[in-house]
Amino acid sequence: MLTRRSGDVLPSLDLLDHRVVRLPAETGSLPQAGEAELVVIDGVVELATAKTLCRIVEQTLKTPVLLVLGEGGLAAVQLDWGIADVVLDAAGPAEVDARIRLSLARSAPRDQPIVAAGLRIDEANYQASINGKPLDLTYKEFELLRFLASHPVRVFTREQLLSEVWGYDYFGGTRTVDVHVRRLRAKLGDLESAIGTVRNVGYRFEVAHD
Repeated sequence: MLTRRSGDVLPSLDLLDHRVVRLPAETGSLPQAGEAELVVIDGVVELATAKTLCRIVEQTLKTPVLLVLGEGGLAAVQLDWGIADVVLDAAGPAEVDARIRLSLARSAPRDQPIVAAGLRIDEANYQASINGKPLDLTYKEFELLRFLASHPVRVFTREQLLSEVWGYDYFGGTRTVDVHVRRLRAKLGDLESAIGTVRNVGYRFEVAHD
């Protein structure tokens, strides 16, 4: 974590099972942060400095950045800051853990396509096809298909899918998942059974990988 304050910046972080190294929020600390899986930058007090650091870390270390903000900082942050996600300094342990997990997942390399019984999911280009014919999927439909296909056979509840695909801060209900599954099945055509329903639990991807 890069911070200029001596006190706890994100208290909930210390309650989680993560190894945390705190470093001064300055460019001289970057070599020491180079081995980190995730860099957490304190932007609560000095947002302008944090913005600069976020861009430098993203461009030089190629490491995902989680930016810690006070509520007032949310209005200023932009996508071009080079961050994977933001979290409020008052966030609880469950949210902080979810933000870390999703930041790492979004930044993971997406090079190898997922292939299963005629269905091909190209994560790098956000394209899916069946027997070479492209599927016209929305972004969320693609992400839902990609996530389920990345964990074949495993069952996910609607709440888990909301968290993993829509994000921790999504305020819609679980009906959103059902609607997207129904639309996705319609577009999969003969492969609609690839997304199986586990009654009273949720959904799973049922086509085994080749």
